[in-house]
Amino acid sequence: MKFIKNYKSSLILLVAIIIGGCIGLVMGEKASIFEPLGNLFLNLIFTILIPVVFFSISSAIANMNSSRKLRKILGVTIIVFGATAIVSGIIGVISFKLFDPTKGLNPSVFNGIMSGYKPEATESTGILEKIVSSITVGDFSQLLSRSNLLALILFSMLIGFATMLCKEQGESFKAFLNSGCAVTMKVITIIMYYAPIGLGAYFANVIGKLGGQLLSGYIKVFMIYIGVSIIYFFGFFTLYSYIARRKQGVKIFWKNAMEPSITALATCSSAACIPINIESAKKMGVSDNLAKIIMPLGVNIHKDGSVIGGIYKIMFLFAIFGRDMNSLSSLLIILSCGLLIGAVVGAIPGGGAIGEMLILSIFGFPQGSLAIMLVIATIIDAPATLLNSAGNTVCTMLISKFVEHS
Repeated sequence: MKFIKNYKSSLILLVAIIIGGCIGLVMGEKASIFEPLGNLFLNLIFTILIPVVFFSISSAIANMNSSRKLRKILGVTIIVFGATAIVSGIIGVISFKLFDPTKGLNPSVFNGIMSGYKPEATESTGILEKIVSSITVGDFSQLLSRSNLLALILFSMLIGFATMLCKEQGESFKAFLNSGCAVTMKVITIIMYYAPIGLGAYFANVIGKLGGQLLSGYIKVFMIYIGVSIIYFFGFFTLYSYIARRKQGVKIFWKNAMEPSITALATCSSAACIPINIESAKKMGVSDNLAKIIMPLGVNIHKDGSVIGGIYKIMFLFAIFGRDMNSLSSLLIILSCGLLIGAVVGAIPGGGAIGEMLILSIFGFPQGSLAIMLVIATIIDAPATLLNSAGNTVCTMLISKFVEHS
């Protein structure tokens, strides 16, 4: 069956996690014997992180087309995608605060089982100093630490831009970057074959120590995300189509929206939805040329579902580790990081994993938190793809309004 085939890897991970959780509930603290198997998976992921970040970002930018012919289209596209990402991010923050899925969990228990956890520093640091220390380091060797991930991303972008600007002279180095990206992504693929065992063992250990607390938190996250997805899908997609073409836009959008939506849910792949999205956008009154330009871009940079998911991951970790989520400054930082991870890092090959590592780097969470985020990413995969992919069609209607009908 095509549905099972497309969701095969996610289903295997979920089954492994459920089995691990059941083993943990039955064995209790004796399930700690599985901890080394879980740590093996996490260590493999962290080991490949630095080369993945460098090669994927540098090669992606080095392969960019520097032509300015499409400047207006790209400018409007970035504005539209950025605006919808901000809306989705605000919805993510508000919905998590209203229906907090971590309510009832004991932060002190999580702090105790997560080795290497260091609470936020309390000393006062200037905002400019924080920014500089986050995006730069004093020595090249410090870029090789995952605690300086933002600095590595900035350095990788500079290498990519320099390679692109060198044109013919940079072709050999660009080939090296492309080759390095392909090899490191293949390493990730190989490591993920071990993921069911690694994550299953990890959760056997964690659930053995926590009981059912974490499982109940996941169920709540999933239910809240489904509810928010339904509201965003029907409510905000209707609003966007109305802005694009008033009542006629709403009518024509929903007349042609079901096929892209079903395809997104069935394939769980934004890339696989490109052909049907192009055809549906054309039926919505978008020109063939514009649809063919915007849809591939949307696959990479239109990530409303991922923005909400990223914010949920951050806020979930904030809650279970007892971090402050009530101040305006904390909420703004969470929103900003969610936008960065969902809308920017998502455009990079392997961006999902990089985004999760970035959360650990920025907020200083322990490495065991990676597994917690991987589970959240797995259970919200289908509705997130729906918002990411099916949303490309209504966003293309908006872009068409300003590019073709202005």
